Amino acid sequence: MQLTVCEPPAMSEAVTEPHRVGGFLESSCAASLDGIVDTANESSGEESAGEREEEIGAHDEAASSTKTTEVPAGRTSNTQTVSTQRPNSLQVQAAGEPGLWTSQGDAEVKLRMGDSGLAAETPLTVNQMFTSAVERFGDHTALSWKEGEQQKSLNYKEYYQTCRTAAKSFLKLGLQRYHGVGILGFNSSEWFISDIAAILAGGFAVGIYTTNSPEACQYVAENCKANIIVVENQKQLQKILQVEDKLPHLKAIIQYKDALKEKRPNLYTWAEFMELGRDEPDAPLDAIVSSQKPNQCCTLIYTSGTTGQPKGVMLSHDNITWTALSTCRHVRLTDATVSQEVVVSYLPLSHIAAQMVDIWVTMRVGGATYFAQPDALKGSLVNTLKEVRPTAFMGVPRVWEKMQEKMKSVGAKSSTVRRKIAVWAKDVGLQTNLTKMNQSGAAGRTPLSYKLAKKIVFKKVRKALGLDRCTKCYTGAAPITKDTLEFFLSLDIPLFELYGMSETTGPHTISIPEAFKITSCGKEIPGCKTKLHNPDEEGNGEICFWGRHVFMGYLNMAEKTEEALDAEGWLHSGDLGKHDENGFLFITGRIKELIITAGGENIPPVPIEDAVKEAVPLISNAMLIGDKKKFLSMLLTIKCQVNADSGEPEDELTPEAVELCRRLGSNATRVSEVTGGRDRLVHAAIQEGINRVNEKACSNAQRIQKWITLDRDFSLPGGELGPTMKLKRPVVVKMYKEQIENFYKELATPTTPDNSLPPK
Repeated sequence: MQLTVCEPPAMSEAVTEPHRVGGFLESSCAASLDGIVDTANESSGEESAGEREEEIGAHDEAASSTKTTEVPAGRTSNTQTVSTQRPNSLQVQAAGEPGLWTSQGDAEVKLRMGDSGLAAETPLTVNQMFTSAVERFGDHTALSWKEGEQQKSLNYKEYYQTCRTAAKSFLKLGLQRYHGVGILGFNSSEWFISDIAAILAGGFAVGIYTTNSPEACQYVAENCKANIIVVENQKQLQKILQVEDKLPHLKAIIQYKDALKEKRPNLYTWAEFMELGRDEPDAPLDAIVSSQKPNQCCTLIYTSGTTGQPKGVMLSHDNITWTALSTCRHVRLTDATVSQEVVVSYLPLSHIAAQMVDIWVTMRVGGATYFAQPDALKGSLVNTLKEVRPTAFMGVPRVWEKMQEKMKSVGAKSSTVRRKIAVWAKDVGLQTNLTKMNQSGAAGRTPLSYKLAKKIVFKKVRKALGLDRCTKCYTGAAPITKDTLEFFLSLDIPLFELYGMSETTGPHTISIPEAFKITSCGKEIPGCKTKLHNPDEEGNGEICFWGRHVFMGYLNMAEKTEEALDAEGWLHSGDLGKHDENGFLFITGRIKELIITAGGENIPPVPIEDAVKEAVPLISNAMLIGDKKKFLSMLLTIKCQVNADSGEPEDELTPEAVELCRRLGSNATRVSEVTGGRDRLVHAAIQEGINRVNEKACSNAQRIQKWITLDRDFSLPGGELGPTMKLKRPVVVKMYKEQIENFYKELATPTTPDNSLPPK
């Protein structure tokens, strides 16, 4: 999910209320994946509002929803008028009266309650939601994980009691009210228990990215006044030990995996930690739990900023419990008393998306969360999926892209007959699902060809992916290409996009089978509203949010909070979007990512970047350059193998890329054989693809005049991608400053003999 700060010009608005409404696959899957080759070709994301300034600085549902409209005079409408301009800051509240926001960790806020429907639901604390789940689903499996070859689990009764014991242990170690418990490690039952126990004990649950440096860990721990830090293993422990003397509030460290390499004061194993609270009386914990209010902070989500320091997004009990309820209702999850939902936890829990899906939404319906292995994204995820067979699965775009690449490479090696069958089935699947989509999920006559394709291809593909029981496949946290969406749609696996950010406690809009349009991120979850601020002639405006999912504020950052929220309490996203005639939200760009050329033309980069990747399947990443420049240029990377251990891009091309080169007549097998114009056949193919994109450009200013293929693909270890695999544009600009400057040295003409363009 994406967010950037902006202060758009004032413009009148109206708001209406519409109707409710890694090696992923084994080669043994070849039989069911045969022939799955290229089909066709922005969307949603999930980064945080706190990322917005950082990116500037260097250059990261069925109930009441709203959208901006113009209402002709004399025409009746259920339109309500909102402020004609965005005030500079929120109104100051009367002394003692809670406002809609705060920057103080121990303060309360006024909840954005509605008069009816889900927005009027009684607010709950985390403890109240959890005890309700225990009463309803007590004996159902809550958490499950592997220890060696043995499967371990906790039911809801055991889960809750374990969290209470851990909470008492935290209190015995000296956890103070409104102080943080930092959690640094891969997804596990201990992570969940630490998170909930911190909340029950009156502290803040604070996830820390496992990729953080010691200094980044120090900043988060210091900012939230962490009394306790829970780490996974020796590697993460060392980060904290390096900065321990700079953390005055730190009282204890707990390591939940592996044996301790050395004994140190105030360093505990998980077993030792749990033993501390085992025999502690209940009364002190009960008193804290009873004093908690739904409008108080319980969780901090730290933004993955690209420059500058992250911001602590304060989420209240109500933010979490209400958003979980609204999400469950919108996507129609089933209570465990009827049929238990099953999810696999593998995405970083320091991110709001994983927390909402894996911990809170699942708890609301009594679902079971199974933990993947730490090397999930290096190849083992598909094995876990096949073992667990989840009923719902959330994947960031890179996960879906990796699956797509693997299936294509497997399919390319299959027999001609199998390839033809797969191509036929995919065509049937795409056309059938597009027809269904255009009918808004209405039941229509299912073609016989679709039933046949489902039996001989689609079911086998789903089984090979471990998604044979999965009726809800989601994508979010970063933009996904139309190519990937259509690829999976052709295999009868619609990917439902969601959109939101940390500041909206995760989701704001989610696509569902009954309300689904490709490249749209769906409609608002119940009880939430959308306003498009300062729309242009095409209806594109800044997306603004209202609802009980909107955060409390940034911890100790009043000024930054005021920049995110306007005087009426609307959260400004910094994302550009528009609604279609049916109320579907489409993300069209980010205000601060807009390229404003030297000639004054505003150009959103993502559609052009996606068009290039679609036109040239060999391209892995594309980044458009041109802010304050006389013409557009582009940095390109080639699809390559990734080191399974380090995540670093390697020199070897992917099997798909090798196959594409063969079709061009090139024998290249390495990136180094292709980049810098070394392979004229590949170079010409890229230029031809860019020419095709340029032919569709709205103006000369939107044509790509120069480009270069870089020696390495963008990656998380390299710094070009963030934790959610989102492109860090300012970082890339800085890293490739020399190459970018070379684009603009010859100002007399934007074309060069080596990289020329035919006249339009």
